Amino acid sequence: MSVFRDDFLWGGACAANQFEGAWDAEGKGPSVPDMCTSGSHTTPRRVTRTIEPGVLYPSHEAVDFYHHYEEDIALFAEMGFKVFRTSINWTRIFPTGMEEEPNEAGLAFYDRVFDCCKKHGIEPLVTISHYEMPYALVEKYNGWEGREVIDLFMHYCQVIFARYEGKVRYWLTFNEINSGTMPFGAVLSTGTVRGYEGPMSVDQLPDNPQSRFQALHHQFVASAKAVKYAHEHYPDYKMGNMICFITSYPYTCDPADILACQQQMQMMNWFCSDVQVRGEYPYYSQRYFDEHGVTIHKEPGDDQILKEGVVDFYTFSYYMSNCITTHRDVEEVGGNVTRGFKNPYLKASDWGWQIDPKGLRYTLNEIYGRYGIPMMVVENGLGAYDKLEEDGSIHDDYRIDYLRQHIEEMREAVKDGVDLMGYTPWGCIDLVSASTGEMAKRYGFIYVDKYDDGTGDLSRRKKDSFAWYKKVIATNGEDLD
Repeated sequence: MSVFRDDFLWGGACAANQFEGAWDAEGKGPSVPDMCTSGSHTTPRRVTRTIEPGVLYPSHEAVDFYHHYEEDIALFAEMGFKVFRTSINWTRIFPTGMEEEPNEAGLAFYDRVFDCCKKHGIEPLVTISHYEMPYALVEKYNGWEGREVIDLFMHYCQVIFARYEGKVRYWLTFNEINSGTMPFGAVLSTGTVRGYEGPMSVDQLPDNPQSRFQALHHQFVASAKAVKYAHEHYPDYKMGNMICFITSYPYTCDPADILACQQQMQMMNWFCSDVQVRGEYPYYSQRYFDEHGVTIHKEPGDDQILKEGVVDFYTFSYYMSNCITTHRDVEEVGGNVTRGFKNPYLKASDWGWQIDPKGLRYTLNEIYGRYGIPMMVVENGLGAYDKLEEDGSIHDDYRIDYLRQHIEEMREAVKDGVDLMGYTPWGCIDLVSASTGEMAKRYGFIYVDKYDDGTGDLSRRKKDSFAWYKKVIATNGEDLD
């Protein structure tokens, strides 16, 4: 008998801007990712204010889910997906984010997608805003720094909540909302890059903490308003948050490292969910703001809105862990939107992300112990170079090993008593990397013939992990061989 609940939501996850393509089709407007060029592991992507001729913008075609959704969802169904986490591209519904009336062609596209999911018995889990802010709002309001964006977002939410009633029950307000606590999040999440043209590099992006954290406050209010509105008008809707969780360990037992790690965990991993789950700013945030020159400007009623708009369930991405130290001469490593220090007990992916399955069990216990609400792991996976063999096969045992080890640790966490409701590995079909703009960094169970130079016929092929994951789902996580 499986330790996972009978209604466990096995599936996969993607994001509109990273796999849909059709960036300007049927009235869609440009979002921030549409203004980001391709890049690589060693060369950062660039943000441009206009589309430069002859330059590759990978989100423009991506893997063209827009025209392949029936084929792709059928493949998800063949694997046995119970849930498919995807997102709605805001600029498909409101091309600039400021229109009064929505774009009917965009609404109709998602009708077709959700109807196709329903036909195959797949439950959609929809992220309302997944790193795809309308670029017009960046230019007009400096993204989420402008409080006006709250009402524009609410108008968007009200339209899609009404349109997809009976088709979508599970919603996440913002993807990896805590990326706004980091400089890189200014591009991906808060959109606080008005007038900026240059590299999407952690080391090169200009940073304004005041701008980012004010923008983040507006996202908190918008998220809470959306949750409150959904609870009042659509009682069947379940509303969740989404956190980029990067577990940190002290590099040594030096008390200075212990404190540095605690502070890193607070502002990186706990701050945003403390607001979204507990409904108020945590005690430790004020000192951080004081020391970083940040003053949060609130309108009357904001604190009450945060209390009234707490989420029903907690979701997060988990790819890696980092070490934190105050000591010098420790090797630095890269990672998912942030950097840390090398853990000598862990191996790393081709992109230098430290692989830590046991850290997932630890993390699940830490989160559940803090909040005590149902949880989902909505991103987890291995970005790797996949080799297409002459016979069309892709042997990705390394991906199977990675996922197996993480599912084993999820199983242990459930035995520990964690209320885990689902698992959606990231990039269940190959897609564009958000951080580097590459296709070569592949995550999927399904290989897409698309390459870093923009070439490829977009044909789909099953990797070895496809059959393996199908078996995992069929046995509710029992058969991992």
